[in-house]
Amino acid sequence: MQSVALGWLVLELSDSPLKVGLVTTIGALPVLLFTLYGGVVAGRVNKRRALILLQSLFLVEALILGTLTALRYITVPWVYLLALFSGLVSAFEIPIRQSYLVELVGKTDLMNAIALNSSAFNLSRVLGPAFAGGLIAVAGTAACFFVNAVSFFAVLGGLLLIRGPLGQSPAERRAEFRDGLRHVFGSHWPRALVVMTTVFTLFGASLLAILPVFARDVLGTKAGGYGALTSGFGIGAAVGALSIAAFGVRTERERLALAAGLALGGALVALGLSRHFTLAFALLVLAGLCMAVNAIMTNTILQTSAPDHLRGQVLGLYSFIVIGMAPFGSLQAGWLAERFGASTAIALGGAVCLTVAGIIGWRMLGPKARGLGTGEPVSNLEARSPDPGGGGMEEGP
Repeated sequence: MQSVALGWLVLELSDSPLKVGLVTTIGALPVLLFTLYGGVVAGRVNKRRALILLQSLFLVEALILGTLTALRYITVPWVYLLALFSGLVSAFEIPIRQSYLVELVGKTDLMNAIALNSSAFNLSRVLGPAFAGGLIAVAGTAACFFVNAVSFFAVLGGLLLIRGPLGQSPAERRAEFRDGLRHVFGSHWPRALVVMTTVFTLFGASLLAILPVFARDVLGTKAGGYGALTSGFGIGAAVGALSIAAFGVRTERERLALAAGLALGGALVALGLSRHFTLAFALLVLAGLCMAVNAIMTNTILQTSAPDHLRGQVLGLYSFIVIGMAPFGSLQAGWLAERFGASTAIALGGAVCLTVAGIIGWRMLGPKARGLGTGEPVSNLEARSPDPGGGGMEEGP
């Protein structure tokens, strides 16, 4: 709800696609700067207590945003400042929350847990935007921010109800974020998936930053239509996540991640060419499904291939890419949308995603790719003591 209301609020205040994109850019900047350190912190703190503190800060941010909007003191600089604060909290919250999953369920059920977590997140993306569109029309954007603030009491209540020794013992073996980098870039499949995730962040997920512009200027819809389109993306993501949670995966996770990446690129190209609301809605459903499946497979492979003392660092790197590099994706999408139109920005992003996924698929599964194991390190970097002096990383996926 807050994401939809925030995008619409900035569009009303500024009437600038570039400034809409800058909200995501500024909010993700602290993640870019601090999430690698957040991954290190994730391995050294009591995760449950840390999450209670960080979720409380999110509550305060939503409450301030709602109050300023209701009192008509809200300005674009205020939005940017609060987005910066939220991003700083996220830089630590994301890797801590993600690495907490394996402590709750263990490696055997990790993929199912990641899928269920993704399902919860994406179901909220179905219900929230649809509710936000109606609430904005009836009560204004401030109401969305206040409802979001109240919702954090449910989050805090859930954390407080967790009992037992879970999350009480930080990893005994400490490592720096460089050790996580060595592990990822010393392993064939994790390295390939990290490259693909980077491209999807820069050129695929950036469509969400300019979706308000696409909805208004290309499809001719208002806040309700924009909320429905965002819900369509969430529906697809929720279906993909729930399917994996319910039925598991009957094929190799790596192949499924690549297939989802190829389909995502194709869906975005078609979306950029579409001019009808119904077709755009269907393509967003497909794009959401593919993005969720790819993300779940990538997250699972990265976590299961990482040794316990490096999992926080690996997830810090993953968060750095997915959230921290989003500013650059939003910025390029906003720049292209302002000069060439939202349709062109989305279609070009989809073409880049499709091309890179195809190249990676050929290199990892083609005739020359025999013998590349699933997440198997090129050298047993994770079995050795971390080398504080650093070392070279293999190039290319």
